[in-house]
Parts: sequence; C-alpha cells; structure tokens
Amino acid sequence: MEEWIDILDENGNATGRTCLRTEAHAKGWFHPCVHIWFYTPNGEMLVQQRGATKRTYPSLWDVSVAGHMAAGEAALDAAVREVAEEIGLQIKAPDLMKVGVYKSYNVHSEVLTDAEFLNTYIHPLSVSVDRLVPQEFEVAALKLISRQEFTAALHKPIEAGHVPHDEIYIQDVLEMIRKQL
Repeated sequence: MEEWIDILDENGNATGRTCLRTEAHAKGWFHPCVHIWFYTPNGEMLVQQRGATKRTYPSLWDVSVAGHMAAGEAALDAAVREVAEEIGLQIKAPDLMKVGVYKSYNVHSEVLTDAEFLNTYIHPLSVSVDRLVPQEFEVAALKLISRQEFTAALHKPIEAGHVPHDEIYIQDVLEMIRKQL
C-alpha cells in the first residue's frame, strides 16, 4: 500500500499539504525522509544492497536504512519504524544520534525526481549482521565495510557499486561516527 507523505517547500518547511509518494516523485515536490547509518565499535559501517527491482539505483550499496516519513510522522518515529521494517532490528529513538538534515535533489527520469530532506542519524550496531533480517524486495543484502573502503568508493560511487551521495553529507556522517569511536 502506498503511503501519504508531507510536502515541504524548497527550504524544508512544512507546507501543510500531503500527497501520495508517487505523486511527490512525479512532480518533484520536496518531502522528508530518514537515513540511519549503523556502525560497529571498530569503525565498520553497515551498508545495504538495494533490491534489484528498485526504481532508483537497483542493486547498488547504500545507507544502512532509509525511508520516507509518513504524513504527520516525526523523524525519530520514522527512523525507528524503518529500521524495524528494513533490517528487523528494534531500536529506541533516544539511542539515535542526529547528524543533520540534508537537502537532496536528483532527477532520475521525466516521471521520477527525488526531492528530499534527509533527516540523518547514526546508531551503534550491537548485533552481528547475520542476526539482521533484510526486508524482502527492498534489501537484497547487508554487509559491513571499513570507513576507508567506503571513503574510497566516494570518488566514483556508481563504478564502485554504491549510490552517490553529496560529499558534505558523507563527510558529516563519517565525522560523527569517528567522534563516537
């Protein structure tokens, strides 16, 4: 079932309007999303391989967990919900550390534009990857990679099999993780 989402202006402010997610993507309207990066005590990062049937970046490696915020949903509530849905892990909102909110705009086709404000968090991963349960069709695989491997992939992300992200966004995530180690 498709979800209703809030529409934001180009500065990330609520407009009071809602629509279906596909309509927001078709019209290029800004809307809020959540990104959660999990990291281990030795500095590895959890990445997910996007499902092969995803409309954008199929089969590429990406953020540990990502998703749209439902209309009226708070960012922390969306983050907790998305983590449970995508990797089967139960977390508590107070354990999420906010990195920031990042504006992201990507035109994928005439009928698909990601115009998003990414509410971005980090969270320590306290279980082994084999205990996580990837969401069918959404998440093809999960793995841990070193921060060095991840940083190396930033220079040519598509060629390295990763979804491209803004460099400042990634630097902020890596710095926040570094501070926690």
